[in-house]
Amino acid sequence: MGTDSRMQPLGRGDRGPAVADVHAALRSLGLLPASPDGPEPALESAEYDAGTELAVRHFQQVRGLSVDGRVGEETYRALSEARWSLGDRLLRYDPERPMRGDDVTSLQERLLELGYDAGRADGILGPETELGLRAFQRDYGLTSDGTCGPATLRALRQLGRKVTGGRPQLLRQSASFVESGPHLIGRRIVVDAGHGGPDTGFTVGETTEADLVLDLASRIEGRLAAAGATVYLTRGRGQGPAHAERTAFANDARGDLFLSLHMDAHGSEHARGVASYYYGTGSGASSTVGEQFANLVRREIVARTGMLDLGSHPKTWDLLRMTRMPAVRVDCGYLSHPVDRLLLLDARVRSAIAQGVLAAVQRLYLPAEADPATGTFVLPEKA
Repeated sequence: MGTDSRMQPLGRGDRGPAVADVHAALRSLGLLPASPDGPEPALESAEYDAGTELAVRHFQQVRGLSVDGRVGEETYRALSEARWSLGDRLLRYDPERPMRGDDVTSLQERLLELGYDAGRADGILGPETELGLRAFQRDYGLTSDGTCGPATLRALRQLGRKVTGGRPQLLRQSASFVESGPHLIGRRIVVDAGHGGPDTGFTVGETTEADLVLDLASRIEGRLAAAGATVYLTRGRGQGPAHAERTAFANDARGDLFLSLHMDAHGSEHARGVASYYYGTGSGASSTVGEQFANLVRREIVARTGMLDLGSHPKTWDLLRMTRMPAVRVDCGYLSHPVDRLLLLDARVRSAIAQGVLAAVQRLYLPAEADPATGTFVLPEKA
């Protein structure tokens, strides 16, 4: 996951006001010790030292971000959001600039616990959260203005949890998928080939990661379309849209699923295998259908290629967070590993991966009693 080019990442050895701001955020979260008594150091002299890097790594790990010890746009935004606690400010829906923060996450989780559909607990105050808040206010005799102020906060804090026996959002999402039926006709599936344009990703001889994942995306598109789905690719050859453009495209297409394709690389000669990622903080808030799809697609790919299984992991990357449908990123192997590289350069293996994705999508819509074993589900291919 690259950092947006609009912000130069902060790292070890950097100095200045931006570093001082990072220090202040980390101190407010208890991740850095408070400044010693005495005059505050000048902002220009604030240094990004080893202690800062360690604190940032810890914060990134807890928040489900890429753990690199540097503060790029996503980490900087997450630090800003983490400063807010429920009650620090009035919360209301602004379609032009949606409010974001940990206080929004707390509000969403509280509404969900009380049985109100506030959408995904993603820390972004969108229209679903406003509708859930208004419904709560109506039911409890409050002014139904969609604003979380002192009176609404008191009511939220006084009430016990209504919904028991599992996460309400899991029950809602699972029920809607089962009710929608097992076929793929009419499903809108957005397939995102990572990198593109000037960002070629890892290069192997004359072959780039960007070209390989686009080839894979095209193979997946053909199989899903043959099964009746409507498929949208986020980019073509030579294009490299920003993450925000990819998620906006998926949202505008009103996709039912979003799949982002990557191939990894690492300095270690031992790094190899297939991993998948879905939206989640690691501490409760997550995309439940996204998690299910991440597990299905990873296991199907592993069963068909024999590559190492690296598991599925919750992340709060914007590519997963900003999509308004279940979203998954899958890293289909390491181009930096000799065995994985030979497999990924083989067109037959990429076709097997595409067939695995098709099987995973189909299995996602099947009821549990009809779901076949991993690696056995096959749909007839059309000429």
